[in-house]
Amino acid sequence: MASFTRRTLLAASGTALATAGAGLAAPALAQGRYPNRPVQVIVPWGAGGGTDATARIVSSLLERDLGQPFNVVNRTGGSGVVGHSAIATAQPDGYTIGMITVEITMMHWQGLTDLRPTSYTPLALMNSDPPGVTVAQNAPFADIRALAEAIRTRPAGTFRASGTGQGGIWHLALVGWLQAMGLRGDHVRWVPSNGAAPAMQELAAGGVDIVTCSIPEARAMIDANRARALAIMAPARNPMFAQVPTLNETLGINYSTGAWRGIAGPRNMPAEIAGALQAALKRAYDNREFQEFMSSRGFGTVWGDAAQFASFMAEGDRAMGDAMRAAGLARG
Repeated sequence: MASFTRRTLLAASGTALATAGAGLAAPALAQGRYPNRPVQVIVPWGAGGGTDATARIVSSLLERDLGQPFNVVNRTGGSGVVGHSAIATAQPDGYTIGMITVEITMMHWQGLTDLRPTSYTPLALMNSDPPGVTVAQNAPFADIRALAEAIRTRPAGTFRASGTGQGGIWHLALVGWLQAMGLRGDHVRWVPSNGAAPAMQELAAGGVDIVTCSIPEARAMIDANRARALAIMAPARNPMFAQVPTLNETLGINYSTGAWRGIAGPRNMPAEIAGALQAALKRAYDNREFQEFMSSRGFGTVWGDAAQFASFMAEGDRAMGDAMRAAGLARG
């Protein structure tokens, strides 16, 4: 399974800016034509969650910068299909945009929708949260090396892991890690859960051996001394959890993945409008208020412009396909 990392963002060049609609200067902008009325920002997930919170802080900064309301609208349902579809099928005039998430690289492999990353005009990647490898506080593994060795040497199905539903991002993170170790994607048995919080409770109770959710999601149990994070599936350590090493520095496995969030619009947005939005999103990303908001919640920040975001999603889409086929979850 290929990894998708910050290197992908750095490797991407401006060649995709035209197709992503990211020209940064146009007469229409100089004349103040965009935006001249409220902009709708669709969120495919429920109010109060991490995606909703991120979209609302970004929207508030865009509103302050561009002088028009940016109204967040939650369009939930269909495991993310409803909201992602509403963004993709809107008029490409810049007045409906949205926050797309890692699920856009997963849903079509599951046969849930025909939507995929190329269904959008990418504008900016703003958040990425890699998974950690977390065990119970009393687990007999001093570090990730000891856990990896135990997984390799014991029969398939000995260990049980959780963190989300079957086929969710944290499940596929586990599958990719196992593949990177030369094992089958189902070598560790996945126990579906309704999210990271119940999975962490099950970990502390001894019902599962490993949880592969993001470390911010595991933080409460770690702080309560009921769990330990052994590693993070990222190209670099998270400064907020600096004591947690990467898989690469501990196991020599250059594998990373994670949940992410970015802003996009319908395909074929005018270049001058996409460019204005990308420039405003960069200002929002650089704003101290955004950085402090994300940091206070343990959310990772990573910037990718239109070209970089497009490349990032393309690589992630290939990676999710590989993982789903390995886990027997891909259809067609």
